[in-house]
This record gives sequence, C-alpha cells and structure tokens, in this order.
Amino acid sequence: MKIKKTVEKIPAGMVVVPLFLGMIINSTVPGLFRIGGFTEAMLVEGTLPFIALFLVCVGAQVKVNMIGSAVKKGITLLLVKWIIAAIIALIGFAVAGMDGLFLGMAPLAILAAMSNSAGSVYLAIAGEYGREDDTAAYPFLAINDGPFLSMVALSVFGMMGFVDGLFSFTDLISVVFPIVLGAVLGNLDEDLRELLSKGTDVLIPFFAFSIGMGISMSVLIEGGVGGILIGVLTVLITGGSAYFIYKWFGWNPIVGASEGTTAGNAIPTPAVIAAASPAFAPMEDIATVQVAAAVVVGLIGLPLFITFLVKRLERKGYNIQDFNLSRSERPKVSNKDAKLN
Repeated sequence: MKIKKTVEKIPAGMVVVPLFLGMIINSTVPGLFRIGGFTEAMLVEGTLPFIALFLVCVGAQVKVNMIGSAVKKGITLLLVKWIIAAIIALIGFAVAGMDGLFLGMAPLAILAAMSNSAGSVYLAIAGEYGREDDTAAYPFLAINDGPFLSMVALSVFGMMGFVDGLFSFTDLISVVFPIVLGAVLGNLDEDLRELLSKGTDVLIPFFAFSIGMGISMSVLIEGGVGGILIGVLTVLITGGSAYFIYKWFGWNPIVGASEGTTAGNAIPTPAVIAAASPAFAPMEDIATVQVAAAVVVGLIGLPLFITFLVKRLERKGYNIQDFNLSRSERPKVSNKDAKLN
C-alpha cells in the first residue's frame, strides 16, 4: 500500500491527515487511546515532547548564516498577526462596545483568536514547504501564545491597565532552548546534523495526531456562527496577508499563509483577561466558546486555503520550492503574470 505517497498528494498532508484523524477519533471514541502507558503517552499526550524533539532536529539544520533571516521572518509574522487582530478587534469594540457582538462575534474573541497561531501547524507546513530558517523562526511566533499580546492590545486601546507577569521570559527561553541545542550540535558536527535531519519528517505526523486528540468537533456547534466567522477571518485575512507580505519580500508565501490558524492555548485567554479586568466578565463565556470554535475552523480551513494557494501558484508557473532559493538562483517564470524577481 502506498499510504505515504497518497497522503503527500494533499498539501501539508503529513500534518493534516493525522490531525483530522485524531480529531475524528477524539470526537467519536475519545477513550480509544486513553488507556495509559505508552499508548496514551504517544498518541494523546505526545504533543509537547514530539514538538521539542522536532525543534532539536530543526535547530540542527540551521547554519550560523541563517540566524538573521530567521529573526526577520519570525518578527514579521508576529507583527502581521497582532496588528491585524488589533485593528479588527478595535473596530468591533468601537461598534459593539465592551459587552456587545460585532457581526455575531465577541470583539474579545476576535482579539484572542486572530492574534494567536498554532505553532505546531506552522512548523509542519514550514517543514514541508520552507527552509531551515522558516522553522527556526518559530520561537518568535511563540510569543503570541496565551494572553500576552491580547493584553498589550487592550492596554493600547486604553480599556485596561497592563498586568505584569502574563508573559514570562523563562517561557520564551524554554521554547528557544531545543532549537539552540540542535543548532549547537549541528554546527559542531556535520554527522550529527545529518542524523538529526532524519527526525523532522518522522515526528510531524505523530505530534499532528496528538494535537487532533485534544480537539473535539463539537465546539463548532457550541461556538455558533460567530466563532466560525472568526475562524474563517483568521485563515483568510491573517493567512492571506502573511502570504502576500512574504511574497513581496521574496520569501516562500506558503509558509507565510501557514500562520492563518488559532492554537488551542488561546481558548483560556478570555478567562485570563476577565480575571484581570472584571469589565470583560460578561463576555467571558461566549468569547471562550467562539475562540474554541475558531481553533477548529482554522485547522479545517487552513489546509483548504493552502491547497488553493499552492494550485494558484502552480497555475502561474511557479515551483513552490523555488521560493527557497535566493533570488539570483531562481529560474525565470514563463508566465508574465508570475515574476519571482
């Protein structure tokens, strides 16, 4: 059976297929693999350790001369997500107020969901389509995990004071360390770099399945139309904006588009904000449910969006991997509407 080749026919298939399989199992027979021991540790609780190992393997492929570009890409994506989320949320607050709905969406949910991104999905897509500096940009994207950027935006809006301690520098170090460890090992020893390079492809489907085992399809119903709309906007606006900005810079635009998701760790953000400022308490429940719905919609919608973008580029004569070359190394595109340079 040609399982691997069949899965790879789907853009980002090595992350999408295991993730959806995990979601389906968790939604229909959630106790199937929750039997303890190695089975549950690998298939249900394996997300963090698998991603940590993945980052070590990724770090080993990062050469010293790639560090600068990794910083540029990471900061660019972080700012794109945050600025877009802040603008749309601000419009929502201006129209609907603190405790109203904007087109059925809670402004607090818009801010929490759209400023956040599923780093594991980014890593999987960047690992499949991008370069080593794309995956090495991940630690900077990890800054949008949790409520920190949402709190900063609300502080800018003048709605609440800044709350200390929401973002720990130690948390950032804990994400960066596996990549640094891999980079040190890979730059010290070419044999170690070659050995660790084999681990990235192996680990992707395992952590993708574990992610799926933590998500239930039922949140789509509970979140209602508002939550679905937030998820769609996250995919199309944040993912689409990053796509065009990356293309403008000459970077791989598919990697940019992979930021069009919301991570599950954004779900508690409304509760954290409501605890910090009681003014947001009336919207806590609906915002939480809508963020949860946006998480699922993003995981469903992003692969479809990526498929559309890949086919669009191919129709225009692009080879996706050519974006991973320097501008001088890229072949000319025959289609006059598609220029790499």
